[in-house]
Amino acid sequence: MPIRSRQSFGAWWLLVVAAWAALAVVDSALAADVQKQVLVLYSTRRDAQIAVVGDRDLPRILEDGLSEGVDFYSEYIDRARFPDPEYRKVFSDFLHHKYQGQRFDIVIAMSDIAVQFVDRTGGELLRETPIVYFTNASVPRPANSTGIVAELKLADTVALAARLQPNLRQVFVVSGIDPGDQQYEQQARAQLKSFEPGLTITYLSGLPTKELDSRLATLPADSIVYFLNVSRDGAGANFNPLEYLDHVANAASVPTYSWVDSAINHGVVGGSMKSQEAQTAAVAALALRVLRGEPADGIPLSFTDLSVRQVDWRQLRRWGISEARVPAGTLVRFREPSAWDRYREYIVGAIVLLLAQAALIGGLLVQASRRRKAEVQLRESQSELHTAYARLIGAEEMERSRIARDLHDNIGQRLAALTMELDTLKGPSGFRTDPQRQIRGLANQAGELAHDIQSISHVLHGSSVDQLGLRLASSGFCRDLSKKQKLKIDFGSDDLPDHLPSNVGQCLFRVLQEAVNNTVKHSGASHVTVALRYAQGAIHLEVMDDGIGFDSRAPMRRAALGLISMRERVGLEGGNLSIESTPGRGTIVRARVPLPSAEGTTMRAAG
Repeated sequence: MPIRSRQSFGAWWLLVVAAWAALAVVDSALAADVQKQVLVLYSTRRDAQIAVVGDRDLPRILEDGLSEGVDFYSEYIDRARFPDPEYRKVFSDFLHHKYQGQRFDIVIAMSDIAVQFVDRTGGELLRETPIVYFTNASVPRPANSTGIVAELKLADTVALAARLQPNLRQVFVVSGIDPGDQQYEQQARAQLKSFEPGLTITYLSGLPTKELDSRLATLPADSIVYFLNVSRDGAGANFNPLEYLDHVANAASVPTYSWVDSAINHGVVGGSMKSQEAQTAAVAALALRVLRGEPADGIPLSFTDLSVRQVDWRQLRRWGISEARVPAGTLVRFREPSAWDRYREYIVGAIVLLLAQAALIGGLLVQASRRRKAEVQLRESQSELHTAYARLIGAEEMERSRIARDLHDNIGQRLAALTMELDTLKGPSGFRTDPQRQIRGLANQAGELAHDIQSISHVLHGSSVDQLGLRLASSGFCRDLSKKQKLKIDFGSDDLPDHLPSNVGQCLFRVLQEAVNNTVKHSGASHVTVALRYAQGAIHLEVMDDGIGFDSRAPMRRAALGLISMRERVGLEGGNLSIESTPGRGTIVRARVPLPSAEGTTMRAAG
């Protein structure tokens, strides 16, 4: 009984596996029905560059453009054997047997040979299948087809070579004996005729490789080699065209050029080169339109130029061709990056860092220079301050000496005389004359002494300016000095405020005193004019006399210390003082002391 159970379980498991396999086959078949079936026909060897590029790029582009996916198949027609009807029949039978039961959604024919095969020999397998094709020349358009025609511009490569090598006189064209090679040669002969007789065109066609090598090694300096295609040489040996191009470029004693972009990394200088990637992309784009449902017959043929001027920078260097001769718009490939290209970011960063450091250093230098200038100015200011202080002290000492002389020679002598007269009154003789008259005389002397002492006190202490204001104090000083010295002093004031900052009033009053006293002592003047006025935010003082004058441009003597002290006193208040004097024409002293802005505003309003 247990044995039967195990056998039943095993049989059941085999049925499950078989059912799963059947479902997998069905799913695979359904998936095959959904995916697009694409057949590509080449008339080249399997290792030809166009086949390599096509088999690489076509499936990718079609897969990306279709949601349902692609089944991709490639086949290769032997161009050399294609003219043989027996070969065409055999190749057609091969396709029928290989793809028996297969239905293709599109056939892509990548050459004129492939187009002819599909149109004439495709048979039942490819009947009613849309065709998308590519050719280098116009061909009869098959039914249910569309395509791209991109004519080869073989002459453009020679034109580029003539630009790069102005001394060019001869062109040696290399091609093989394969039918495809001969087809390229025929097109070259037709296109290069336009350069004759300016250029001599020589065709090295179908030569055995050894003989070709001998010719290439001894070419004249004013020539180039133009490589078309060699799949088979004159000895019947088959070659990969690109490998043969490597051999030709190494054997040639002059630069080699070509016409297709796959040649650019095989020793050629360059040329007007057909882009095989652009060719593949253009065919794929057209195939996608058909696979998405557009009728092939409804899509017009596309005539396009796939050539791009290209040069190999390494070959320019090898043959000493100046890059300056490369026409604008030409693609320069394999250029070794310069130090700038390689290290641009580092160089820019270093430059920015250096500039920043230079700016910082410059700023520090400027700051240091300014600091040194400030230190020099400070030292000069300190020196000037010490000098001014010393001068003020000297002026103060001189003033003290003058006051001391006045007290001794004037006040002291007069007091001594008054004392002696008073002492006589105590003697036995008493009054010598009328007592009343003698007492009045003594009283007058005492009054004069009191007045002179008061004047000296006013000079030593400027309280009169604080108490009376600059206008009244100045007017009183001028009036009293005029009476005392028997000198005519005219005083006037215009728009002078009644209230000034104490420091401004004291400064101007001292300057006025010093200027008038200097006039009295040194000028011999008979008339002095003193004017005070307010204008443009400042108090202006002018003292003008008609005395003997002096040369104000000459260096100040020690006797002129009072003039220096006046200038420094005004400078301490932020003002300025000027002295104009000419011998025999009197002297004018002008002082200007600014008022604080708030005060100035008040003064103007009051004026």
